[in-house]
Amino acid sequence: MRTSSRPFLALSAILFLGLAAPAHAGWYSDSQVKMGTRIDVEIWHESEPEARRLIAAAMAEFDRIEAEMSTFRPDSEISRVNDRAATEPVPVSAELYGLVQRSLEMSVLSQGAFDITFDSVGQLYDYRRHVKPTDAEIAARLPEINYRHVVLDPADHSIRFTMPGTRINLGGIAKGYSVERVIAQLRAAGVTQALATAGGDTRLLGDHHGAPWIVGIRDPDDAGKLVTRLALVDEAISTSGDYERYFIEGGKRYHHIIDPRTGKSASGVRSVTIVGPDAVMTEGLTKTVFIKGPDQGLAIVASVPGYEAVVVDDQRRVRFSKGLAAGR
Repeated sequence: MRTSSRPFLALSAILFLGLAAPAHAGWYSDSQVKMGTRIDVEIWHESEPEARRLIAAAMAEFDRIEAEMSTFRPDSEISRVNDRAATEPVPVSAELYGLVQRSLEMSVLSQGAFDITFDSVGQLYDYRRHVKPTDAEIAARLPEINYRHVVLDPADHSIRFTMPGTRINLGGIAKGYSVERVIAQLRAAGVTQALATAGGDTRLLGDHHGAPWIVGIRDPDDAGKLVTRLALVDEAISTSGDYERYFIEGGKRYHHIIDPRTGKSASGVRSVTIVGPDAVMTEGLTKTVFIKGPDQGLAIVASVPGYEAVVVDDQRRVRFSKGLAAGR
């Protein structure tokens, strides 16, 4: 952890350009690997010891959320749901219940494009080892993908599945949730300027010492190039791209954004960036637009007040939602 005076901070999916800090205070930051990605927390503070304490608490919050919501941990709460919910209702914490509820609401908004039951097929992919399921394996598991298989009971905060084999995975929304939680924690502690990033999902608190945060959206084919820049204050921004987790076989790109209708990697889009007031929604909308495609996806974004989008399609055309296009 150190005082940060760097003018340029590179993140996995978006790029931040900052400003130098006055000598009487400073930017303090830490970067760690959690949730299978890079985690960054940066705050402006008058006191280095207090900044260190707050950042350590923020990192602990990421750890807590990962421990409960990771499907890679057999002792996590979500793994317990996946193990038992097809045979009996599983009571869960208010936190997990609420996030699953929000996920199902996102499924309705997205007309089924965002679907946390994608993992019924998604678990068959291993991008590091270049493993993909066969068409027969996908066909056998595809009926298990349907958000309507997930039934919530508010009386006892329980979750059950109506289809054997159904699994849920919050990987498409939990990082957005985690950065929102961390920024809420920092705000409650009196911090007025900060960022929290988990891979492609970032929540900004306030401005960057009197000026907007300048965010550069990377070119899907070249991490050193930008397709555009945005000036943001106190907003969330999420980017999903087909360059994050993928492998290429036979000239075809297999990436982690699974279309629940096919069980295969979504096509037609290279990257989607969503800006808005809540990182849970921005993360969910990136997956929605990616799967629905530019035309239908941008129409859905337009139906949600306060949110804007930048889409790079498979022809490398950059498309903006109406609010952003009007300001260009």
